[in-house]
Amino acid sequence: MRTQVAIIGAGPAGLLLGQLLHKAGIDNIIVERQSGDYVLGRIRAGILEQVTIDLVDEAGLGQRMHAEGLVHGGIELLFKGERHRIDLNGFTGGKNVMVYGQTELTRDLMEARAAADLQTVYSASQVAVHDFDSSQPRVTFEKDGQVHEIRCDFIAGCDGFHGVCRASVPEGAITEYEKVYPFGWLGLLSDTPPVSEELIYANTPRGFALCSQRSLTRSRYYLQVPLTDKVEAWSDDAFWAELSLRLDDEARERLVTGPSLEKSIAPLRSFVTEPLRFGRMFLAGDAGHIVPPTGAKGLNLAASDVKYLSTAFIEFYRERSEAGIDHYSQRCLSRIWKAERFSWWFTSLMHRFPETGEFGQKIQEAELDYLVGSAAASTALAENYVGLPIKA
Repeated sequence: MRTQVAIIGAGPAGLLLGQLLHKAGIDNIIVERQSGDYVLGRIRAGILEQVTIDLVDEAGLGQRMHAEGLVHGGIELLFKGERHRIDLNGFTGGKNVMVYGQTELTRDLMEARAAADLQTVYSASQVAVHDFDSSQPRVTFEKDGQVHEIRCDFIAGCDGFHGVCRASVPEGAITEYEKVYPFGWLGLLSDTPPVSEELIYANTPRGFALCSQRSLTRSRYYLQVPLTDKVEAWSDDAFWAELSLRLDDEARERLVTGPSLEKSIAPLRSFVTEPLRFGRMFLAGDAGHIVPPTGAKGLNLAASDVKYLSTAFIEFYRERSEAGIDHYSQRCLSRIWKAERFSWWFTSLMHRFPETGEFGQKIQEAELDYLVGSAAASTALAENYVGLPIKA
């Protein structure tokens, strides 16, 4: 097989990149080690920044997103038993975020790719990347007992944290930065109405909680739990009881409980790889960086990577210029580290760290008091939450 860009990974990053390249007339093949059903079944984030919304529109796939997505102009911070609203729209000059589940975005991208009859290989095994430090990179994989090879101009590694692309880079050519947090998020998805119209981020002596949503009838809730906890030890009743203890009186009264559709524990980490380009292979999304979910940056950072990478490829094929691909890593990392900083700060502010004791809790509450009472501090939070602009 021969293509211009071989994309490894059929998550939102790989699919969005493929759609943007297709619209620009650039041939691409996507190779994914999981099945399409598995990819679509993954429960992930649901908050889209304006940058991501604009990119989905650019890809020509925004119709259902705008029809079904929920525009949010604010978030609520809960501490010392009271909620305080941060006016995202007001503090950023009219910017918002949108609640639209990653599953739904993935479905839109998969259906568009199928409708255009673009080649996607699912359930590929033994995926490997070769010669990406040369002018003739290759991808090999096994499918239905046969070995296949794709010859291409470029490889886009959109295959996630555990993917083959980053793992194939020589050890001396890559630097990794990582912080692992001493707790995880126990998440529960339920077909129940959200407890609030906007997201509630709760700082409590019992630990962090988040009241999120996927639609007007489907809610997503999270609890901070020790990494030693097992999801099997948390019954639905135990989850709802603990969540109730971490809410304010009004939210507790409005909380509607029900059976879980999905329940899991996710560890939290901050992770960045430098650089993101290795010859003719480029890392995008979780292959190059991970953020704790507190700031809702994971999917949105992947989208900004895709924006930079698609622009670079289009520039290369249309103008025969390598400026975009030469600056890809630098441009991405500038935005990535700002998002990493925000996610680390917000995580540190909202979660309970046992080693800091009651003093640490008081310091968090004092900072939150300052944050909600200061227009400058609230503006900084709002600007980062809705997403910093993509610089050329």
